[in-house]
Amino acid sequence: MISLKCITPADVTLFRIVRLRALQDTPSAFSATYAEECRLADTDWISRIAQWSGSASTTYIAMEADAACGIAGGYLEQSDRSRAHLVSMWVAPSHRRLGIGAKLVDAIIDWARGQNARTLELIVTSNNDVAINFYTRLGFTFTGKTSPYRNDPALTDQEMIRTISG
Repeated sequence: MISLKCITPADVTLFRIVRLRALQDTPSAFSATYAEECRLADTDWISRIAQWSGSASTTYIAMEADAACGIAGGYLEQSDRSRAHLVSMWVAPSHRRLGIGAKLVDAIIDWARGQNARTLELIVTSNNDVAINFYTRLGFTFTGKTSPYRNDPALTDQEMIRTISG
């Protein structure tokens, strides 16, 4: 059975493991790289947990027994708290197509609604057709906003959005 766990500073090892697995598995899905993040010290990961699970953010890890099999984070836009963002979304290849991704997104939507956000936005890399189809099935649509992908000039980051209230 899959459960979702909000990360805390006590989860530093688990958080580091799942984040690095995600970066290795699907490098073009993230702006950060495995090479950058594998050099982070425990204190850096603890600081990141504080940022990713603070008063205006949350991060869930999908767990099967004691093993992490997915992650998703959310944060509120500082200048407009009616806008929330979905970030760092990933599900382990062995656990894909089992509803875990939707469960993670739903958890971020529930959190964002609880924060009175009206929309949930995300960035998806232009070559990630599987993710684009997944987000489209969940009701996200393209906004038309694009930007260069940090790690490969041949790719673009594309913004998608979904109304989550009202």
